[in-house]
Amino acid sequence: MDKILTISRQYGSGGREIGQKLAAAWGIPFYDNELITRAAKESGFAEIAFETAESRANNSLLYSIARGTATFGNQDIGYSNLSLDDRIYLAQADVIRQCAAEGPCVIVGRCADYILRKLDNVVNIFVYADLPFRAERAVRIDGMSPDRIEDSILKIDKRRANYHNFHTGEKWGKIENYSLCVNSAKVGIDKAVEVIKTYVDGI
Repeated sequence: MDKILTISRQYGSGGREIGQKLAAAWGIPFYDNELITRAAKESGFAEIAFETAESRANNSLLYSIARGTATFGNQDIGYSNLSLDDRIYLAQADVIRQCAAEGPCVIVGRCADYILRKLDNVVNIFVYADLPFRAERAVRIDGMSPDRIEDSILKIDKRRANYHNFHTGEKWGKIENYSLCVNSAKVGIDKAVEVIKTYVDGI
């Protein structure tokens, strides 16, 4: 396998597990939280800054205003004047490019689909599922409280979308931005792995 696979996913859809299983099947590196550790080490920022960057993106307009970019976002104001969130994003983007340059791998989330968009060997996957499927996984696997679980899931998805949309200018989850979209609730986790692997191996 000579591809870089990026996986974007709805919360609770099993995208991370699917990515891990694909990486294992191909015998290539898998990057998710590992990106945070590596980016923190290379940039000097604390890991918590990377871990919480996405969680701060609750509302796209407020997110822009809080980062001082709602009006002046297109101006070249220099790295030293960038917000902490912008510098964290750039540090993470550098690490993602380094990982891709090292060879085939699977990268989950973190706008990797956009960051690596100019590479010819990148395949972008989007994993989604219906809310009941995602809610069951969130409670069983992630230990989330079942109280208002579907509302919690939608809020997490909104933060992911805001973060992605702001930094990329592309709509998170828009099918035109992905090579393949897979409904994990319909086919199951293992079958989703099989479907994606067959697709990627065939292109």
